[in-house]
Amino acid sequence: MLELRHLNTLTALRAHGSLAAAADELHVTASAVSHQLKELENYYDVSLVNRRTRPLAFTPAGKAVLALADSILPQVTRTKNDLKRLAHGQAGRLRLASECHSCFDWLMPILNHYRREWSDVELDFATGFEPEPHHLLMEEDIDLLITTSNLPLDGISYQPLFEYESRLVLSPTHDLAGRDCVTPTDLVDETLIAYPVEAKRLDIIAGFMTPAGMSFADIRTTELTAMLIQLVASERGVAALPDWVVSEYEKKGWVVSRPLDDGVYCQLYAATRTSSQDMAYMQGFAGLLDGIVKPL
Repeated sequence: MLELRHLNTLTALRAHGSLAAAADELHVTASAVSHQLKELENYYDVSLVNRRTRPLAFTPAGKAVLALADSILPQVTRTKNDLKRLAHGQAGRLRLASECHSCFDWLMPILNHYRREWSDVELDFATGFEPEPHHLLMEEDIDLLITTSNLPLDGISYQPLFEYESRLVLSPTHDLAGRDCVTPTDLVDETLIAYPVEAKRLDIIAGFMTPAGMSFADIRTTELTAMLIQLVASERGVAALPDWVVSEYEKKGWVVSRPLDDGVYCQLYAATRTSSQDMAYMQGFAGLLDGIVKPL
């Protein structure tokens, strides 16, 4: 029998001290306020207010209901506001994944900017080492995927970001370091140091070795770019990284890079479900990605 309208009525009575003033706040008549009060008192067979005092005084039972109102009503207000923001796409959860495991260098400033502008949106990250990340997007396990593969999938849209060159990464003392560029034949006896993803998703294999009908002697994996660089610098193998990533380590003298023949160039995309693009917080993230330039 105790309802939210009763809690609102008692808090209005406390705030204004009279039936008439409380009725004005609630946009009802004074008789309606009196009826609600009597209805509650009759149901529980207890008095809630002393009507003979000015302003109205609350009985112990009335104070107990007011304590409940002070606890419940703010939570109700917050939930109503959250529901409104959700209905208008201003709040929610944005789950991201990236096939480009070196992308966080340029993605982090965007994420920090997004958090400031969309504080009601919870950002979450899925592992980028899934065998079928596009499937995660279609199954709604993630909401946005940074990828080089614009697969023609129903319900998936792609926002172009920027193009980069995938370059071979070598130890400065490697025999191929003296070459201006390398061919697939040069690499057939090499160990490739790579991230732990399917070989067909690696730029150097999909865009360089496989088209030539060749493969590496072995593939060794690591999840960390820093470890990958260390392994290459220690002549444990060669790697392929985006040009903006390897340039940082080249400047330090740890490794060198060379073009893959005439160059292997890849386009980076942000993939989302077409059905989610009208959400305000998705549009906000797309707006930050729009016009982004390749990091130097």
